[in-house]
Amino acid sequence: MPRNQFDLPVVVERDAKQPLSVQLGRQLREAMNDGRVRAGERLPSSRALASALGVSRTVVTTAYEQLYAEGWLEGRHGSGTYVADIAAQSVPAEPAYAPRDEPAEAGVIDLNPGIPWVGALDTPAWRRAWRLAAGIPPVARPDRRGLPGLRAALVDYLRRSRGVSCPSERVVVTRGATNGFDLLAATVLRPGDRAGVEEPGYANAREVLAARDVEVVPCPVDEDGLIVDALPAGLRLVYTTPSHQYPLGGRLPVPRRQALLAWARREDALIVEDDYDSEFRYDVAPLPALYGLGPDHTVYLGTTSKTLTSGVGTGWLVARPDLVEAIAQTRLRLGDSTAVVSQEAVRILLERGDLDRHVRRMRAEYGRRRAAIVETLGHLPLLGDTAGLHLVVELPAGVTDVVIERAAERGVLLSSLGERYSTSPGVHGLVLGYGGATVSQVRSGCSLVRELVREASRR
Repeated sequence: MPRNQFDLPVVVERDAKQPLSVQLGRQLREAMNDGRVRAGERLPSSRALASALGVSRTVVTTAYEQLYAEGWLEGRHGSGTYVADIAAQSVPAEPAYAPRDEPAEAGVIDLNPGIPWVGALDTPAWRRAWRLAAGIPPVARPDRRGLPGLRAALVDYLRRSRGVSCPSERVVVTRGATNGFDLLAATVLRPGDRAGVEEPGYANAREVLAARDVEVVPCPVDEDGLIVDALPAGLRLVYTTPSHQYPLGGRLPVPRRQALLAWARREDALIVEDDYDSEFRYDVAPLPALYGLGPDHTVYLGTTSKTLTSGVGTGWLVARPDLVEAIAQTRLRLGDSTAVVSQEAVRILLERGDLDRHVRRMRAEYGRRRAAIVETLGHLPLLGDTAGLHLVVELPAGVTDVVIERAAERGVLLSSLGERYSTSPGVHGLVLGYGGATVSQVRSGCSLVRELVREASRR
């Protein structure tokens, strides 16, 4: 197929399995990433490019909107659509900041999941937010639901970013998603109650329930996420990650979401929706939060630990009013609260738009790391590589532990998928995180993984 008249290096294949807008967005993203389309260049209008490619204008506008959201494109009033100067927005290839909250050992490449890139946080906006937050007057008896200003800012943020529409009376500011889940468990569960957690799933969720003497029931998942038809009977609640199943990466489709809500109504149970990294998606925009479909049977958990750092110690819980009031009373009883200065800093970042800008920059930055890992390991079976800060490399049974051990000997830290199971693993492999490493470190670490997998497979 010939190139279009604007000489953009893109073509679309109508017979391909990928939607046309996804094809177009992927090719433009790759061209901007490798320099074939450079920062500052103006792109054709959606109408002109659609005409040149022989597709509908909706195809082009959908692709452009996704690239805008990822930070690849920028609009100039009255002028058109331009390629953003990503290099000016991103951190250096070898930053002066360690990719962890504590200094990393020299020469070590950490590919464990759940680590964000903290090197990008030392910006004027970040410093300004904390400086202003430090000036907040002391509060003798802070509201256990959180500062009113932050709760109002979160309402606006969740509405525009995740399709969650709720009044601030439904929001509790927490110390993070795990803290929010623990407060919920302490409020609604009693020793001996049965609660479901995805299998494989988030180990911290199982530990929270076990610490409350709750019976933890494994709930199977497949490539699309939680299998609703397989939910055991007698559950008081089920903990799920529908936007990006942890760790396998499935996105719960709408029919299953509706079935899950029907199950919750029928069983008078709660759905706990952990939306832990929904800000980072690289194929298409994420589905709106499950909470929006059934707010009275869903408790929504969010956190700044992936967008900023776990050191901020701020998250949120959204639930129906009676649960919010009961959770506030639980906090009072337990002496639990969220640091006021952290709350105020997050409010400032939200209200000034700094958090949104940071997320757009990091979406592009993580997209480059994700592209590097997929390119380096493309011959291996990969799961969940379209979103978040990690993916799964599926390996034969017996290979995983060998690869982890030998990689550690050479300074590359890896994590086993088996650790996310409470029973015998159904899928074997590695959970590779790419948030806390540079692009060059990702390439180097994954090259070693590829080499070690090949050696172990031969044996």
